[in-house]
Amino acid sequence: MDTSSAKLPAFTYLTVENAALYRAIMRSFVEARERFVLHLRPADVGRAVRDGGLDSASVEAALQKLCEWGNLQSHLDTADVATVEEFYRPRFLYQLTPQGEAVERAVGAYVEALAQRGELKAAALDDIRTLLESVARMLAGPELDDSAVHLALSTLRARFDELTTQAQAFMGSLQRSIDLHGADVASFLAYKQRLIDYLERFVGQLVVATADIAELLGRVDAAAAQRLAESAGRREIADALDGEEADLRAASARWAARIEGLRGWFIGRPGTPSQAEELRARARAAIPALLAAIASLHDRRFTRSDRAADLRALARWFAASPSDADAHRLWRAAFALASARHLFINEEAIAEREAAPVPAARSWFDAPPLRISPRLRATGRHARPGRQSDVIDRSREKALLLAQQDEEAHALRAARAQLATGRPTRLSQLGELSPLAFEMLLDWLGEALAAGEGEILSADGAIAISLSPTRDGRTATITTPAGTFSGPDHVITLRAVAPDEAAPPPAPAPPEGP
Repeated sequence: MDTSSAKLPAFTYLTVENAALYRAIMRSFVEARERFVLHLRPADVGRAVRDGGLDSASVEAALQKLCEWGNLQSHLDTADVATVEEFYRPRFLYQLTPQGEAVERAVGAYVEALAQRGELKAAALDDIRTLLESVARMLAGPELDDSAVHLALSTLRARFDELTTQAQAFMGSLQRSIDLHGADVASFLAYKQRLIDYLERFVGQLVVATADIAELLGRVDAAAAQRLAESAGRREIADALDGEEADLRAASARWAARIEGLRGWFIGRPGTPSQAEELRARARAAIPALLAAIASLHDRRFTRSDRAADLRALARWFAASPSDADAHRLWRAAFALASARHLFINEEAIAEREAAPVPAARSWFDAPPLRISPRLRATGRHARPGRQSDVIDRSREKALLLAQQDEEAHALRAARAQLATGRPTRLSQLGELSPLAFEMLLDWLGEALAAGEGEILSADGAIAISLSPTRDGRTATITTPAGTFSGPDHVITLRAVAPDEAAPPPAPAPPEGP
């Protein structure tokens, strides 16, 4: 037995012959333990394994080996003994040992993690919001129910862990799909639209849920968080045999760290975006990356030339060349690179070459000097005689581009001037917006909702945004040429941080009266 098996013999059944049988037996014991069945007989194990070609002797031999490795322990089975002969014939009940159960559960968790598909858990966001609402109601009371607080925080932690773990796994698998490493091209193209719709739907739900969750977490200040942590800590050590003050402090510190981690995931710190905002950014960035990967796939399928594929095929040809000489001939045929003496050829050089040919294999030291045009030596190009190419006049196209750029800049300035007034304004009072102004407003609303209450800067740093709910139950409706947009009313303040260089000049002041 090797050193690792001697130190951890309970892992031996995973690497020996008939490991599949041993694993099936151990799974049957774990499943029985989940049904609160502590002991199994060999006949019970044989039925649980469900292997028609397996006899009772093989099952008992496997059970004995598992006992030797410390995964199981056996006890004499004296039940249902009718005769003396049956009493003296050894029969055993088998039970999991603590180390055996730990090993099998660890292996099961490992296999489950490998097979688990990453998902963006929008339902977890709703659950987190609901649980935080219940925690906020608990804080409103004079006393905290330790049992209710511990249950709510434990469920909240479980859903939060599920959300973050699944999102991390999904984004990793999505990136591998985008990179096209080992991806089935046909299936990738088949579900691309479903994937894009899935990402867009989650991003929308994440923006709304993050704003609500950030608002709820804003109500839990440092003192309230400490109350919750102490309450959950008291419940955690309530059943401890020798619970001491140090155990309570340690449990409270753990829960305080978890609450702070939840806050940091949904509420960013100054200069640092929150994890929810980073997840939203990664999900949004994955959509154009996915479209670019699809375009690359289409190019590979429908274009006649693919440089990467050609170079791979050429590399295989080089690897299969029988000799160096064949590899050199392949090089010359593929890249059309000849001797440097063929760099500049004219009639005089051809006549001289025919009179005294110079083999390409001759050394430069032994060959006659090569006469090269000074222009070619200085610039790398040799001007051909003849009429120069006409210069194309692009002034009309440049003027059109400048006019289009000025028009877009004017529309941007007008939209920004319409919204960034610096005054608190209800969304319901904005009235009808142009498509560009509505698009800018949506971007600013998304940034403000993701950051929570308080003033933030827009992505370009030009606009200071402050958004707060009205809490009066009113609904805001914004009209655009493409339709109407409605939602809960908020008070928004948009203020230009620095004067817009391209802003329209202010209107002249009216003349003063006499």
